Amino acid sequence: MDLLEPVYTKVAECQDCYKCLRQCEVKAIKIRDSHARIMPELCILCGNCVRVCPVGAKRVRDDIERAKLLVARNKKVIVSLAPSYISEFGGVGAESLIAAFKQLGFLGVSETALGAEEVSANAAEAVRVADKGVMISSACPTVVELVKKYYAELSPDVTDMLSPALVHCKMLREIYGPDTAVVFVGPCIAKKAESDLNGNLMDVALTFEEIRRWWDSEGIEIDALRPCESDRFIPKRAKEGALYPMDGGMIAGMQENCRVDDAGLMAFSGISNIGDALKNLDAIASGRSLFLELLACEGGCINGPASEVTGATVVKRCRVLDNASLPDSSWPAKAKVDISAKWHIEAVNDSSHDPADVTAVLHKVGKYAVEDELNCGSCGYDSCRAFAIAMLDDKAEVDMCVGYMRKLAAKKADAVISAMPSGVVIVDDNLRVVESNRRFAEIIGSDAVSIYEVCPELKGAAIGKIVPLQGLFERILNGDADQIEKDVKLKDGRFVHVSLFTIEASRLVGGIIQDITEPAIQKERIVNKAREVMTKNLETVQKIAFLLGENASDSEVILKSIVNSFSTDSIESEARDA
Repeated sequence: MDLLEPVYTKVAECQDCYKCLRQCEVKAIKIRDSHARIMPELCILCGNCVRVCPVGAKRVRDDIERAKLLVARNKKVIVSLAPSYISEFGGVGAESLIAAFKQLGFLGVSETALGAEEVSANAAEAVRVADKGVMISSACPTVVELVKKYYAELSPDVTDMLSPALVHCKMLREIYGPDTAVVFVGPCIAKKAESDLNGNLMDVALTFEEIRRWWDSEGIEIDALRPCESDRFIPKRAKEGALYPMDGGMIAGMQENCRVDDAGLMAFSGISNIGDALKNLDAIASGRSLFLELLACEGGCINGPASEVTGATVVKRCRVLDNASLPDSSWPAKAKVDISAKWHIEAVNDSSHDPADVTAVLHKVGKYAVEDELNCGSCGYDSCRAFAIAMLDDKAEVDMCVGYMRKLAAKKADAVISAMPSGVVIVDDNLRVVESNRRFAEIIGSDAVSIYEVCPELKGAAIGKIVPLQGLFERILNGDADQIEKDVKLKDGRFVHVSLFTIEASRLVGGIIQDITEPAIQKERIVNKAREVMTKNLETVQKIAFLLGENASDSEVILKSIVNSFSTDSIESEARDA
């Protein structure tokens, strides 16, 4: 567990379900000792593992205390509020939100969308003057991580611009002074990494969930606040930048205001959809210009991983559209500040292993032929070979293969049952044999052995037709008893000791059969009986000793009282005679 990372695993709560691995598009999860750990060098901070973890073992780093300390030490701390606030806090006016932030000690609140407008202006100009080819928006930090790490050949196509949040932070410092501190608040987990790497611009990044907890801890009820005239966004309201939290929002502003009609502008959202969109781009890139607006969250930032309100994408989009407005003709064609960016993100190299090593690992999990490779995905990987490669990369463990572990468990159980000196049988609610060992057939008789040879384990045989135990099994199945111990006489005159027990209530009953006429069994039973007698005798002696000891103690008390009584009377008599 690395608490310094924006996303980490609470190992003690991880239930080895592998759901996070199945849902991780880049497989940035390492399984160690059946617990899923995030690999920061592979992670793109999409936050999907946090969203899908059924037990909440995947956590987002809590930065509330850092923000509190910042506010306590600096009187000029401004909130950069992500434009998706309009969909997150539906029904709450912007003035009330601003008032709530000020009660926490913030100087003011500004819209991150102002930075988005600067990015749009710069991107539109870049598209206008660009040669033929592909441009990929750098507005989403998770997309930048994805392309730089996993699509290295497209890395040069990512626009060298800061994200809207970092641009906004830079704008606020230029307007209100370099000593201004900025706390970003939004639905994006990746912003925490941006803050870590760009502390000179963004001091702290909080999620909507964190800010709600902070308000709750301070007893601030937004609905009860009465905003005043000064509770307004600073330095001004944003316009088309408010469209950014939904897919296509960036392009909408660029087309309307920059008259970019000679380029292909396309928007895609969702990691899987982005992966499909980035395939084979070289086939068309040389013949035309393309600008790709890519957002990691399906539907856009309105469905960010740290959003409290999930789903209802259409409703969210409508709220965003109702809140945004297009700029007037004085809207600048170029950015006001330098928004150029440089990234130091290393590409993830694909694993390269000798095919013989991959085959050897497949053999470890019982995959000896192509038809053995079920590719069921239960391990979290799309194919058995991908799982084998993950094992070679020390990211996966053998017991992640459910099919292999099931077969291994069955083999172990079969081996134990087969090796038992007693007969073992399992019967279902239809009183038919589910499984038995050969010893069971041998104890029952030669006819049962003959059937066993034809029908292995006597599967499907009616228990009542091969041994007179149907009534006992029925009692267990009907719930009249959980366990039965009884000696039963067979047709050939031999006696067997039967131990029946519930495996699954009203469905499966297990039985252990011993031939007590065999010398070894007789000897064992005699020894056990002797031990029982010895134990009972010892218990009796202990009880007698206890009773004798109790009686002796009572007698001693009575005698002492009599002696004391007589002694007292003698003393009193002598006193009178004197």
